[in-house]
Amino acid sequence: MERALRSAPAHALPEALAAALEGARPGLAGVRLLVNDYHSRVLLPVPPLGAGPGDGTGVLRVRGTDAGRAFVSRRPVRHSPRRDGGGAAPEVLFVPVVSRGERMGVLELAGADPWTDDELARLEEVGEVLGAALKVAWHHTDRYERARRRKRLTLAAELQWQLLPGHACTGDRFSLAGHLEPAYSIGGDNFDWSAEHDHLALTVTNGSGTGIQAALLTSLTVGAMRNARRSGADIAEQASLANDMVHVRYGGREFTETLVMRIDLADGVVHVIDAGSPRILRMRGTDVGSVDLEQQLPLGMFPDTEYRPQRFRLEPGDRLVVVSDGVFSARTPRGEFGAQALEQATRRTRLQDAAEVPLTVIDELIEYHEGADLDDDAVVVCLDWK
Repeated sequence: MERALRSAPAHALPEALAAALEGARPGLAGVRLLVNDYHSRVLLPVPPLGAGPGDGTGVLRVRGTDAGRAFVSRRPVRHSPRRDGGGAAPEVLFVPVVSRGERMGVLELAGADPWTDDELARLEEVGEVLGAALKVAWHHTDRYERARRRKRLTLAAELQWQLLPGHACTGDRFSLAGHLEPAYSIGGDNFDWSAEHDHLALTVTNGSGTGIQAALLTSLTVGAMRNARRSGADIAEQASLANDMVHVRYGGREFTETLVMRIDLADGVVHVIDAGSPRILRMRGTDVGSVDLEQQLPLGMFPDTEYRPQRFRLEPGDRLVVVSDGVFSARTPRGEFGAQALEQATRRTRLQDAAEVPLTVIDELIEYHEGADLDDDAVVVCLDWK
C-alpha cells in the first residue's frame, strides 16, 4: 500500500489505493474516499477523476451514521445493509483516515465476505498510511480541497482557511484539536500551533473587522508571529514584533487580540501572554474555571509595546479549552452565552477525546442561538495534557 501511494501522482491516491486493495483482497466490491467538510458535520465523497464537482450524492452525515462513528472514534466500523428484496448486501467497512491524530476523512470499503479481525487491524494501519500520504498530497493538487467544499468559499474565507495548521495534533505528552466556525463568513478569528521536541507553541487570534479586511489583518498577524517564532524568538519577542508589524501597516486603527502560549513538554509549565480577548478555561477533574491572566494591550494598538509573559503549570489529566470572543461574548435575544454556559459545556466534554471537544462546544453555542447564524467567528481549541 505504501509503495502504491508513494509512486502515485498526488491527484490519484484514491485510485492507486483502490487498485492495491483490490489486488490484495479479490472480491472487493468498491472503494471510496470521503473527506470531511469545513464544519466537520458531513463526509463528502471525492469524485472520480475527470468528474465535475459533487452533486451531493453519497454525502454522509457525521452524526448518526456508521461512517461518522468511524470518523469520530478513529476506529473501523462495520455496516451490514439489507437488500430491498431481503438478504444481506455486501458488508461495508468504514476505516478512519488519520494523520498524526488529525482526522482527514473515511475510507469506505465494500466486500462480499465479512472482514476478519486481522484484516481490520491491517486496514486501520492502511488508514494511517493513507492519511500521511493525503496530508502531503493535499498541497500538490486541488482535488481533495474541492471535494470538501459544499459551496464556493468567499475570498476572505479562502485566505483565512489557508492559515490554519490543521484540525488536530497529538504527541506523547499532549492531544490538541481546534475548530473555526463558521467557515464561510470570516471575522478574523484564527488559531495556530507548532509542535517541537521540547515545547508546543499555540496562539489564538481575534482580529478586528470582517471580510477581506479582517482576513488580511489576521494573515499579517499570523505571518509575523510565525516569522518571529521560526527565527527563534521567545513569545515576548513574537508578540512585540507582530505588534510593530501590525502598527506600521495600520497605524493603530486596526489591531488583533491574541493569546500567545508556549507549553514546555518536560514539566508542563505554560508561558503565556494575554494580549486581548481570547480566554483559557482549565478543567481539572470535574472542576472548571478560568485561568486568570493580566490582560495586556492588543497587537498593533501602540508602537514599541513591551509584553510580559506569565506562567502557570499543568498537571497530568488537565484539559485547557481556549476560546475567542465569538464564543463567550456571543449574544442572542436570550442574552450572552457567557462564562457559565461555557464552563458547563466544557464540563460536559470530560469523557470525550480532545478531537471531539471543539465541535461539541461549538454545537452548544449554535444550539444556544437556536439555529440562527453566528454574528462573529468562533474559535475553540482543546489541549489535553497527558
